[in-house]
Amino acid sequence: MAPRIRTTTVGSYPIPDWLAAHASEQALIDATRVVFDIQRQAGIDLPTDGELYRFDISHPDTNGMIDYFVGAMDGVRTRLGRSDHEAFQRHAPMLFRRKAAGVVEGPLAEGGLNLVADCERAARVAGGDFKFTVTSPYMLARTLLDRHYGDFSRLTMAVAEVLAAQVAGLPCACVQVDEANLPGNPSDGHLAAAAINTVLDRVATGKAVHLCFGNYGGQVIQQGEWRALATFLNALRADHLVLELAHRPLRDLEALREIEPAIALGIGVIDVKVNHVETADEVAARIERAEKVLGPGRVAWVHPDCGFWMLKRSVADRKIEALVKGRDRYLGI
Repeated sequence: MAPRIRTTTVGSYPIPDWLAAHASEQALIDATRVVFDIQRQAGIDLPTDGELYRFDISHPDTNGMIDYFVGAMDGVRTRLGRSDHEAFQRHAPMLFRRKAAGVVEGPLAEGGLNLVADCERAARVAGGDFKFTVTSPYMLARTLLDRHYGDFSRLTMAVAEVLAAQVAGLPCACVQVDEANLPGNPSDGHLAAAAINTVLDRVATGKAVHLCFGNYGGQVIQQGEWRALATFLNALRADHLVLELAHRPLRDLEALREIEPAIALGIGVIDVKVNHVETADEVAARIERAEKVLGPGRVAWVHPDCGFWMLKRSVADRKIEALVKGRDRYLGI
């Protein structure tokens, strides 16, 4: 039987050297197998594929969270000139990103996006249940320069419809939608929830939503707090939430008391913005604190705050081990 509190990872994993050196299909399959095996050997209950399929040797400093999705869609031009960049900067939808991921010049459609093939590749080497991740339509829309829809809400929902068609029938135990921009823009909560729910409603298996305040080189990208997001979180038609909390103040944990009991809570207990590797005692203490604040049985999942792709593999692997050992210590397993 599964433990009362289960462990999972959020998504990304550092690109193995051999994949970066020779980005072939076989190297990708081998690397994905290794990422799954590392997590299973550590005892992770619901591993992820590491999101390695998004790796682009032309853009090694990103994990493909944005460009992999919008760059494949019909209706998006990704060859951008000076006028495009200047227009995006005037629009300034994302203060930390100066260049648009693409220009929307026509109706959005799947184009070359094929998430079922990506998920099937992972399923062949997963060795059991796993979680597959998709970037939120709201976050994707924020990176685009719109010259077709003329309305940000219409653009966001158009992205949502494309992704919804992609997640239908994915061969995985859980689909997770990742949103790292809305926490800094809580006024858009109604739109973001509608778009994310459009995607979740097409998922036939487990449904998760990951939210964080951004991470680039260990830096927080979005300013905000969880209390401002309670209404948005309660509107999500998700089975469980995957929330950044290890790098957050205690008051953010207290804000989660407002979340509906029907939505299981996943608590970040591993800080991915630092190289320090947590001890089992530190992880257990964070879980204990969360249950004291939220009530016994309220915490269903523990995980890192975000993905591991910016850390060294040696650090990421030890943090994965610490996550499981800390959970086990807390539960007395």
